[in-house]
Amino acid sequence: QVQLVESGGGLVQAGGSLRLSCAASGSIVSINGMDWYRQAPGKQRELVARITSAGSTNYADSVKGRFTISRDNAKNTVYLQMNSLKPEDTAVYYCHAEVITGSLRVYGYWGQGTQVTVSS
Repeated sequence: QVQLVESGGGLVQAGGSLRLSCAASGSIVSINGMDWYRQAPGKQRELVARITSAGSTNYADSVKGRFTISRDNAKNTVYLQMNSLKPEDTAVYYCHAEVITGSLRVYGYWGQGTQVTVSS
């Protein structure tokens, strides 16, 4: 069994910054891609940023230049540094990881979500 635990959400004023963390634990051999998604009320969940095991990154156009995804492979942890936050960034943020488990099979796991609220 694998668990992803997120932290770092909260309330911030527009223009402010937050740093999200997501730590994976359990029966982990290694982790391939790690992602951050978000879901605003009444909207579909959308991909915000992705980082491969080698460190290559991709971002949604709406966050390019403001958000930075990074990871610490030794800690099985992914981060999302969010700067210059806007009210439209308000959403529940979820981490996702492609995990190679002790059975040597790849499974996708989700965190429980953390609320980010940006006030204008």
